[in-house]
Amino acid sequence: MRIIVSLICGTLFGAGLYISGMIDPQKVLGFLDIWAIADGGWDPSLAFVMGGGLVVAVPIFQFAKSRSDAVCGGGMDLPSNKNVTTKLIVGGLMFGTGWGLVGYCPGPALSALAFGQMDTIIFVATMLAGMAGARALRLNS
Repeated sequence: MRIIVSLICGTLFGAGLYISGMIDPQKVLGFLDIWAIADGGWDPSLAFVMGGGLVVAVPIFQFAKSRSDAVCGGGMDLPSNKNVTTKLIVGGLMFGTGWGLVGYCPGPALSALAFGQMDTIIFVATMLAGMAGARALRLNS
């Protein structure tokens, strides 16, 4: 049952990314380019997509925090660590830098693979290689 619910949620997330245009890196870069505000070329639509996501997610997380078991069974594994560490800051900076340079983050990049564009394929391949490298470094530490 959990796999089916996960598939439905992932499909809904991917459909939302597609409908909102967030799998187009130019749309994301249009939001991140704050210097374009002066010439009227700034695209605020990503802020509305993020706001819409928060409107849905915040009540669901509040509901989840009040439960000891997941709706579909199993335990609730909500994050409990609230420490801001150097690893968290460096990871956030790396994520933001990559997102700002390319216009992709993992979810939209995976959704955009459906279009078969070589730049997306290269991005996902290097993202997966980076994830594997980070895992290998973590295991060897």
